[in-house]
Amino acid sequence: MTQSPLPTPTSTPTPASDPGTDPHLDFAGTTPYEDYVRAEVLTHLQHPLTDEPGEMVFLVTTQVMELWFTVIVHEWTTAAHALRRDELGTALAALERSGHELKALNASWEPLARLTPAEFNAYRAALGEGSGFQSAMYRRMEFLLGEKSASMLVPHRGAPRVHDELAKALHEPSLYDEALAYLSRHGHELPDEVLHRDRGLPHEPHPAVEAAWTAVYAGDARDGSPDGSPDNGLLRLGEALTEVAELVWRWRNDHLVATRRAMGAKQGTGGSAGVAWLEKRARRSVFPELWTARSHV
Repeated sequence: MTQSPLPTPTSTPTPASDPGTDPHLDFAGTTPYEDYVRAEVLTHLQHPLTDEPGEMVFLVTTQVMELWFTVIVHEWTTAAHALRRDELGTALAALERSGHELKALNASWEPLARLTPAEFNAYRAALGEGSGFQSAMYRRMEFLLGEKSASMLVPHRGAPRVHDELAKALHEPSLYDEALAYLSRHGHELPDEVLHRDRGLPHEPHPAVEAAWTAVYAGDARDGSPDGSPDNGLLRLGEALTEVAELVWRWRNDHLVATRRAMGAKQGTGGSAGVAWLEKRARRSVFPELWTARSHV
């Protein structure tokens, strides 16, 4: 009996590659992504000094914070320069972006805030005298907020380029200085001791500044709509600065809580007073007259 031949197996044909949808995978050297982002550099900057698993979290999170500091300094500098040129729209856009960036920065405390004292102490000695207050980029953030202090340049004397950049920033107008100058140019008279103060000193609350912001928030709007509606540019500026101030306050408080959870009231690294120093910082208002003016509206 003749058997029927077995059926020939069939295979699903491979669809032809569509050059319009397939990614380009073959590069002569590094990828364009690597060339732009420098991920190879970023992911090889971590050099833990202990074998404790929590140290890598601490190290990477701190480096991420430094990157956010860099972005936020860029935004606030952009806003300050735009205000100087009376380009309110550009300034508001930069301040709004910085608000989103501050929220991302503040979220960086989450992994660190969950460290137990034992987990933190396991690698704390590796920090030596290192402390966050020695961050040059964070110091530039503080200077832009008007929190000026010449003594904070001292830790950077051994790095001339960094020291020179900070010294320059110390004597430049802060973001708030530029906002007050803008306020003065747009209908709210401010005295010389506010507009022409020593830029190397911290901003101190002034009753004339409080009165000017009170007028803005009460609807005495000479720049924009007369009824103080959201079209009023000065009101929008005040609210954008207030959002920044609130998020900076939250940053300081999140730092305080994370430190309190990890180490209690012990002395901080770098010789600081630890929690006590952070509590003092958290009590200080950023852009103070924007807060006190609200009581008079």
